[in-house]
Amino acid sequence: MITLKQLRYFEALARERHFGRAAEAVHISQPALSAQIMDMEATLGVALFERTRKQVLLTREGERVLAHAASVLSAMAALEHAARPATGPLSGPVAIGLIPTVAPYLIPKLVPYLKRHYPEAEVALKEAVTDQLLDHLEEGTLDAVVAALPIERDGIQTMDLFADRFFMAVARNHETVLASPLTQADLEVDRLLLLEEGHCLRDQALALCEQKPKRAVVNVGATSMTTLLQMVANDMGMTLIPEMAVAAETARTPLTILPFAEPQPARRIGLCWRRSDRRRESMEALAAAVLKCRAG
Repeated sequence: MITLKQLRYFEALARERHFGRAAEAVHISQPALSAQIMDMEATLGVALFERTRKQVLLTREGERVLAHAASVLSAMAALEHAARPATGPLSGPVAIGLIPTVAPYLIPKLVPYLKRHYPEAEVALKEAVTDQLLDHLEEGTLDAVVAALPIERDGIQTMDLFADRFFMAVARNHETVLASPLTQADLEVDRLLLLEEGHCLRDQALALCEQKPKRAVVNVGATSMTTLLQMVANDMGMTLIPEMAVAAETARTPLTILPFAEPQPARRIGLCWRRSDRRRESMEALAAAVLKCRAG
């Protein structure tokens, strides 16, 4: 069987065309190099070199073997590089998942920040609802998830990052003048628009209405905050909007944003990763980047 050591010796001799120089390049004696090349030729059953007193030449077979040897050695170098320990936090591939009510407002700042401060990071992003992201995290296809807390899954470590307050978004031509700041008693639950099942913001909106009479809320099946707010702007109802979405959404959609009375309702945004992942330094660096780039 041909060994990687023999391929390295073969490549050195093919490059140097001289046994002495090739042996020096790979840090072995000339007789040892010659013996390894002869073993390789015996295994392949062909002569790889023409040996004369003046020079060493590749045979036709040797030229063909050299092309394959170069590919094998290149692939081995790539494998060794991939397995090399990271030189710092967020070096190499890092796959980050974000929930839909965070992703559009965080990514435009987070990605340029990571490129600027961690140029060796190879960032991949995925947007999905919390349960799907956590499934991917457990499977190993994601390295970290930015989501609303609490997260209670075995094997998942979380870090609380910041509070994201809720506001109420209504149409600018809303017929009923709502008091500001709002209280739970002011909520028009029968006009409250909700994201489709699976979104944590839907659950948070319903939790805010726990003390209200059991009246129907409007299930519109919207999959994005932007779609929901377009409906609000057309006076089809009202909805909760997280603080980090306010600036971006009101810049493109005419809305009235009303605050809640104290204690203001809010969600906690955090970072999640596998407890078995030893890259604690990278997770802390990512958490700091999210805090730096949080939209508002």
